[in-house]
Amino acid sequence: MSARRKWIYGLGGLIAVLLALLAWNWRSLNARAALGAAYGARVACSCRYVERRDMPSCQGDKEPGMGMVALTDHPDARAVSASVPLIATRTARYRPGWGCLLDPVR
Repeated sequence: MSARRKWIYGLGGLIAVLLALLAWNWRSLNARAALGAAYGARVACSCRYVERRDMPSCQGDKEPGMGMVALTDHPDARAVSASVPLIATRTARYRPGWGCLLDPVR
């Protein structure tokens, strides 16, 4: 068997193992991503519309380990969306007298 063929089989085996691990842990990863997105949206919305700080300042309020959570401001709707790419997205909207509330999960 040639070295090139061994390399291809080894790479294919590695990819298969990584996909199996992803499938095995998908529920946990999905739940953590949904939790991180919801927490990020609510905290950033409170920072932006309750404390009236700018978004770059609110980026620093993310907890350690939330580096994958991306925040997007929607000033017209007074809302902030947070997402973990390809896994979860949540939006929190400011309602006067109530503060920032998460939109229902669709």
